[in-house]
Amino acid sequence: MKSMKKEPSMSIIRGLLFTYDIENTDDLEREKLIASKDINNEKELSELFDELTKPEFLSYTNIEQEWFIDSIDHYLSINDSFDSVFKTMATYFSTPVYDQRAFMQILLNRLTDYRSTH
Repeated sequence: MKSMKKEPSMSIIRGLLFTYDIENTDDLEREKLIASKDINNEKELSELFDELTKPEFLSYTNIEQEWFIDSIDHYLSINDSFDSVFKTMATYFSTPVYDQRAFMQILLNRLTDYRSTH
């Protein structure tokens, strides 16, 4: 029997990205790491997700992990701009996210990869 799917949620995506938010607890090493990466470069953004997002993502239940993946996939599929995530977030990124949809596609690819290798 298939589990009940949760409705896609922009707020849970925002929650997953809280690691990168200035409002997150001070951690100078994490802040330096985030600021050192070119988040508009797929390789560097993937490295950042592997370092900071992967451990948190893997701490969630399978159902929660599916919810993150399904939510990002849903909003990409309806061509959402993800403004509601990025406009409410002040980050340690050294530059703005130039292509929010590409950022989310890379995040989705990494999350999917984490699930398949665990």
